[in-house]
Amino acid sequence: MSESGEAGPEAVAVRNEFALERYRYVLQQIHAVNENAHRFLAIYQTLATALVSAALALFVGYRKWGLAPATARGGLVGLLTLTSVVAAFTGTLIVVGALAWLDYRNEECDITDTVVGPGFRKRPRPGNFLRWYETYVLLFIVVSVITMWVLAALFLLPAMR
Repeated sequence: MSESGEAGPEAVAVRNEFALERYRYVLQQIHAVNENAHRFLAIYQTLATALVSAALALFVGYRKWGLAPATARGGLVGLLTLTSVVAAFTGTLIVVGALAWLDYRNEECDITDTVVGPGFRKRPRPGNFLRWYETYVLLFIVVSVITMWVLAALFLLPAMR
């Protein structure tokens, strides 16, 4: 620092280089968070499809396999419960990812406010959640789990008597 209390040109250059590297890192993390939401949805779809397929196979084949109806019902409920757990885990990962995205975007705004100037980048608004695709992924997961349980309760479980 100079006697006037200002940083010299070397210190400013180091600070700007650090800010640039941090900005690159933040942008990389934002990109990774966005990609993760797609991965989580793909994992949920794959596991849910496999588990529900197993439940339907159990429903269709339990008599031929010589299983007691109570055992088959228990297996069906177990598979649907496991599907619900996968859905809850996926939903949790998506919510945590959205919160991490908000943090990274705010840090991005802090960096640009300091280096470029205040207001260069608008801060994210959680109130815009209706425009986020994560909202609709979560909605899809919730609706699919509710539909799965309702259909099982109305049609599959009563038919396994």
